[in-house]
Amino acid sequence: MQGFESFHWHGETFTIPPGATRIASSAHCANQGFATGKHLGLQCHVEMTPEMIRAWCAGGREEVEAAASSPAVQSPAQMEADMEGRLEVLHKVADRLYDRWLEGLNRD
Repeated sequence: MQGFESFHWHGETFTIPPGATRIASSAHCANQGFATGKHLGLQCHVEMTPEMIRAWCAGGREEVEAAASSPAVQSPAQMEADMEGRLEVLHKVADRLYDRWLEGLNRD
């Protein structure tokens, strides 16, 4: 899978477990996802809905404002811009990602 725009809401990161394969990274966070055996771990969010984004932006407004100087942080207005179109693309990524994961589960 080539690059894609995902939704992130975190200030922490993790290390890839021994034997796992990194499957996603970003300019601001090296470890966004990994796979190991039947397990899939994601720190980015591919399952977002318009309602979730609006709720997270409203509930986390102070957190976003406090971190606004970070190049990794978008304003609520930026997160909500062209939300429907961006989510349509993101959901296609989610479908491909989960289909591929399920294929692996079916092989074992």
